[in-house]
Amino acid sequence: MSARAPQPRISVVIPAYQAAQDIGAALASVFAQTCAASEVIVVNDGSPDTPALERAIAPFRSQLCYIVQENRGAASARNAAIRAATGQWLAFLDADDLWDPRFLEQQMALLASRPGTALVYADAIITGESDLAGRRFMDTAPSAGDVTLRSLIEQRCNIPLSTVVADREIVVRSGLFDEALRRGQDFDLWLRLAREGHAMAYQRRVLAVRRVRRAGLSGSPAAELKRAIAVLDRFGRQHDLPVAERTALRVRLMALNGCLDLELAKARLVDGDFAAARRHLHASSSASLRVWAARAALIVAPQLLRRCYVALRKPQPAGAIRPLPAP
Repeated sequence: MSARAPQPRISVVIPAYQAAQDIGAALASVFAQTCAASEVIVVNDGSPDTPALERAIAPFRSQLCYIVQENRGAASARNAAIRAATGQWLAFLDADDLWDPRFLEQQMALLASRPGTALVYADAIITGESDLAGRRFMDTAPSAGDVTLRSLIEQRCNIPLSTVVADREIVVRSGLFDEALRRGQDFDLWLRLAREGHAMAYQRRVLAVRRVRRAGLSGSPAAELKRAIAVLDRFGRQHDLPVAERTALRVRLMALNGCLDLELAKARLVDGDFAAARRHLHASSSASLRVWAARAALIVAPQLLRRCYVALRKPQPAGAIRPLPAP
């Protein structure tokens, strides 16, 4: 009889901050996997609900590596888990998300089918307090074509963190998550991995639940746009890029800034600050008839425009990404 190949070692990384309400279900989904992880590392990032958090993880405590640190942010918490990890592969899960029971099995099968791949991800269903509840992540933050530095810059490929399985050694060599970034650290890491030439792949199976709590929302559409702009601008300033990627980054930043001006114009219109709304609307690069009409209305009938907009507008979900076609 031939010996069975050893099962790859997988370390699950879960940062926890104000996560007492959800982390028990997240851990239950980890321990229900058809392909068992080698270790599960929970990092308490100085959470103010530590007593409740520790009660929530108590049923799993003997099966966990539990680390407590002062509050330094999600990047620091994930890095602490990565440094403590002993597995070849890192599987990332946020404390308010869940995995399908076959998540690890399916992701490891994808990795096995693509030797040399450093990172894989999948689709997720969105639930909770969001206008996107019931929709798939890839409906509004799509992945199309190969995952490359350019497709990440243009946000034609978007990676949901709680579906990622990545090579630990490569993540460590790439510098881990940047702890100077309080938001968008995952996007920054994927960009760096792609710049270094590491292969990434995805599957369209829904293998996770991305659960949204109102208190944990990433922010308004404007906040999401500011976050993407900050990460891309910083990435461009810190790294030498090929001409095509540098051009793509400039184009994407221009488009995102145009979208941001539109969102800020809407916000200032609702506030009744018509002068600021006019400035942002004129700064926007949009040439749509609707924007041209709004520009004119802000001059001749701003109060009427405000009343109509407030009456007709729909709540906008944070996190919906508008991909641009490749130039």
